Amino acid sequence: MPFSIRFLGTSAARPTVERGVSALAIVREGETLLFDCGEGTQRQMMRYGVSFGLDDIFFTHTHSDHVLGLTGLLRTMALQGRTDVLRLWGPRGSGKALRQCISLGGDRLSFPVTVTEIEAGAALQRTDYQILTFPVDHAGARALGYAVAEFDRLGRFNPELARDMGVPEGPLWGRLHKGETVTLPDGRTVSPDDLVGAARRGRKIVLTGDTRPCEATVAAAWDADLLVHEATFADDEAERARETGHSTAAEAARIAKGASARRLVLTHLSARYSRDWGMLEQEARAIFANTQVARDGLEIELPLSDELAHDTVDAYHDAPD
Repeated sequence: MPFSIRFLGTSAARPTVERGVSALAIVREGETLLFDCGEGTQRQMMRYGVSFGLDDIFFTHTHSDHVLGLTGLLRTMALQGRTDVLRLWGPRGSGKALRQCISLGGDRLSFPVTVTEIEAGAALQRTDYQILTFPVDHAGARALGYAVAEFDRLGRFNPELARDMGVPEGPLWGRLHKGETVTLPDGRTVSPDDLVGAARRGRKIVLTGDTRPCEATVAAAWDADLLVHEATFADDEAERARETGHSTAAEAARIAKGASARRLVLTHLSARYSRDWGMLEQEARAIFANTQVARDGLEIELPLSDELAHDTVDAYHDAPD
C-alpha cells in the first residue's frame, strides 16, 4: 500500500536557485493530494513526476508564496483537456483569494473548480483514511495544519491455522477477517479471535504549514510516522521567528519530541539557508535525532506500520532526483 510524500518547494517567502516556494504532494494508492501551490509548482510537478490528474489541493493559508502557482496550474490543466472537477480547500476566509487566482487565468476553464473553506477540527472522510485539520499560529493569519491519517487496518488472518481448524477457504475466511463469528458446515462455531491478530495502526503524515510552535501541532502529530514542520530560521534568529510567526529548527524539534513522532522533516527555509542548511539540521538533531532538512524533489515512502520499528531510520529511503 504505497504512501509517500514528495517535496516540491521548500523555500520560505521567495524562491532561490536551489529551492522553490511552498508545495508538496502526498501520494497514496495512486491518489495525489497537493498541499499549497506556490509560484512554479507546476514545473516542479513535471520535474519530479507528480501527476496533474489530482482532484484536491489543500491550502494552509493564502500568503502569496503558498498560492501564486495556482493560476498557471489551472491553465495547464485546461490546456490538457481536463473535464473533471478540481476541489480547492482552505481555511476560513481563503475563498476570496483562491477565486482571484482562478479568475487571473482569463478565459473560462474547461472544468469546474469548487472552493471550500474549512474550520480547524474538520475531518474529511475518504474510503480508508481521513484528512484532519488543526489550528496553527502564524502571525494572526487564518492558517491550518493538516494530518493525513489512515484508519487502522484489519489484523493479520492466519490461513494455515484456518485450514488446520477445518474452516473452508472462501467466504467464511472473509467474514472471519472482518470480525464475524461463523458457523462451519459441521456445526462448530469459530471466533475471529482464534484466527485474526490485533488491528494494525494506520500511518499518519502531519503538515504544519507556516506556524509558531503550538500545542495543537503536538496533539495532531501524536505518534505520527512523519511530521513536516516549518523551520524558517536557526536559533540565532529566534526573535525574528517570533516577530514573523515562524519557527526555528530547534523549536520544530521540540514539537516532534513532545508529540512522540517517528520522524521530523524540516521545510520552509529562509533563503539565507538555501544552500547552507547544516546549522538547521544540527540544531534540530540535538533535540530530536531523527530529523532531516528537506530539499526540493525529496521523496519519502512510509512503510506499513507493522514493518517499521518505532526508532528505525533506515526503513525510510529518499528517492533520487
